Amino acid sequence: MKFKLLFFFLATNFFILSGQEKSTVVSAEISFLFLNNNVKGTLEGFSSSSQIDLNTIENSILKGSVLAETISTGNSIRNWSLKRSKYFDAKTYPRISFESTNIKEDGNEIIVTGLLKIKKTTKEVVFTFKKNDAVLEGEASIYSSDFGISVKKKREQNKVNVKITLHLE
Repeated sequence: MKFKLLFFFLATNFFILSGQEKSTVVSAEISFLFLNNNVKGTLEGFSSSSQIDLNTIENSILKGSVLAETISTGNSIRNWSLKRSKYFDAKTYPRISFESTNIKEDGNEIIVTGLLKIKKTTKEVVFTFKKNDAVLEGEASIYSSDFGISVKKKREQNKVNVKITLHLE
């Protein structure tokens, strides 16, 4: 009888403890900086089906999207223009999405490789995340022209730094 109780106690605690390290993304902030013009902005309408396993990060999945129509740069005329067909074409392509294909730890960083889809173009992007309590903060650089959004003529002038802050539960 003592053995059965001890087994039950250990098994219950194992599942409780192992479950504490699995997290879901409950909210996020997505921001960007278009380097050539020093334009800062945000995207909202975040939706996620991510599963984060902090014990075995390689088993995690980051998958989410934002609404293209929520782009905000602090300038209503620029926002209106960016939502139009020349740039994000938010009516035809309402969501910008990302799904991880590989996640690994590298020292204190979490390297997330995945597929970013903007409009009809999907490209591989690598985010570097850092964990701070129940928050993951990641950054990546992309070229908007790679996704059919050419604000400037030269590719290198279309560089955008993207920052994602994920709040875990």
